[in-house]
Amino acid sequence: MKASDLFVKCLEEEGIEYIFGVPGEENADFMISLEQSESVRFILTRHEQGAAFMAEIYGRLTGQPAGCLGTLGPGATNLITGVADSNMDRAPMLVLTGQGSTRRLHKESHQIMDVVGMFKPVTKWAETIYHQDNIPEMIRKAVRIARSEKPGAVLLELPEDIAKLDSLSLPMKPQRFRRPVPHQEQILQAVEQIKKAKRPIIIAGNGCIRTRASEQLRILCEMTGIGVVSTFMGKGAVDMDADYCLYTVGLGQKDLTNCAIDASDLVISLGFDMVEYHPKQWNKGKNKAVIHVDYQPTEIDEHYHPELELVGDVAHSIEMLIAELKAQGGYSFDSSQQLSTRDQMKAELAIHKDDKTEGTIRPQKAIWDVRQVLGADDILLSDVGAHKMWIARHYQCHSPNTCLIPNGFCSMGFALPGAIAANIVHPDRKVLAICGDAGFLMNVQEMETAKRLNSNITVMVWEDQMYGLIAWKQQAQFGKHTDLSFTNPDWMKLASSFGWNGHWCDKSENLQDVLKRSFSEMGPSLIVIPIDYRENDKLTERLGEISCPI
Repeated sequence: MKASDLFVKCLEEEGIEYIFGVPGEENADFMISLEQSESVRFILTRHEQGAAFMAEIYGRLTGQPAGCLGTLGPGATNLITGVADSNMDRAPMLVLTGQGSTRRLHKESHQIMDVVGMFKPVTKWAETIYHQDNIPEMIRKAVRIARSEKPGAVLLELPEDIAKLDSLSLPMKPQRFRRPVPHQEQILQAVEQIKKAKRPIIIAGNGCIRTRASEQLRILCEMTGIGVVSTFMGKGAVDMDADYCLYTVGLGQKDLTNCAIDASDLVISLGFDMVEYHPKQWNKGKNKAVIHVDYQPTEIDEHYHPELELVGDVAHSIEMLIAELKAQGGYSFDSSQQLSTRDQMKAELAIHKDDKTEGTIRPQKAIWDVRQVLGADDILLSDVGAHKMWIARHYQCHSPNTCLIPNGFCSMGFALPGAIAANIVHPDRKVLAICGDAGFLMNVQEMETAKRLNSNITVMVWEDQMYGLIAWKQQAQFGKHTDLSFTNPDWMKLASSFGWNGHWCDKSENLQDVLKRSFSEMGPSLIVIPIDYRENDKLTERLGEISCPI
């Protein structure tokens, strides 16, 4: 069997469904082999970065890796931002790159560079295939590493001369394994700490949006009443309508939800990644009692030094805690402060819901209307910019993986290609991407991909004609900001030129109707709203006045 054919057969055996990318000369053999596959679909994109973001969202939504493909040299370098984003946000991904012949890798040669060396810092594993018979082992290893907790990106590089060779090897059958669980003695210690606490609180991180982890967390909270604050990436781990949902933490400034953490005498962190929200933001005094529950031991940090670590499968760990708490009983918690925090934050979320401003639209009103139009299982993707802060604070969720925010590597340009992948995974759900005008134009070429695939997505652009988040942060720190302004295209002509539906909305009371109309249209739709970012400084001022009574 030809090596490139064997490679594809191995991907089929692993259940890989999609590869997104831009091919080149050095992976031509692979592409011809892939064309014969009946189960792996290749999605041609307009830029490799878009391909990586699409593979990332597929991985986040399914828990299974998709491939992103580029050729050697600039094809590989174009992939790296999306790959780094996927790896730091814990999304399984296969990165597949071509390479020149092994006979010229040792010397100066056209487009030759050390791709594997470049990708090692942003992947869980990266390697070159130097022998065709190694393909089954290496693909089996790559997929296993990508899927293993915590998930991430892996890279395999296939030189063009190796792809052409014959091999007698055969694909390896995938084998599943059970994740380890904490020792029962540790569970007993954790239960003892929980029972001693009067105001325990749970911080739900990225690791809690796995389906079974979310289910077990909800059972724990229903049984005990312990309140939950989620990180940006933990949204939906508990239902926003549950009394124990205390909404979201993660802003640079202290928010109302931080008051509930301040008042707690025990923090139970579940599936928490330090890249999501650094502990110095909520444990400045380094004196919080912490129980760490995660798939891996904690990162060492002076502000996050748990007294107890339950290392293993998060869902199973919670299940063990539930069983022991139920068996022992004897716990009683004071939820009054947490319920007060929830009420205050709930009022914040509705503060401008009936706004009728014309000319510009407040961020709070835009997010309120989005929440009213989207159903419990519909999907919102946030790009990176000032809008991300408003989405993180004001958009709350009923279900896991229904608000996708990049918050580890945090790359702009994420949402448009990500929305295309979300529609591929869930064609029966509404999919909305919210972007700033800066982030949207970073991968604007994928508008053609969306039209070619007839993606039923809506992209809402918040236009302020500047890098608004940088302006917001500079203003808060220095009382002024540098020149961050730019001009934009005629949005409706842009939409028309790509064959998209287009809508301009500058009246607050019309926004819900415009959103509903966009979702009733076939194919991709663009909504542009002039955003009132004067609210940024007002929020900064309001947060600065928060005083937490304990």
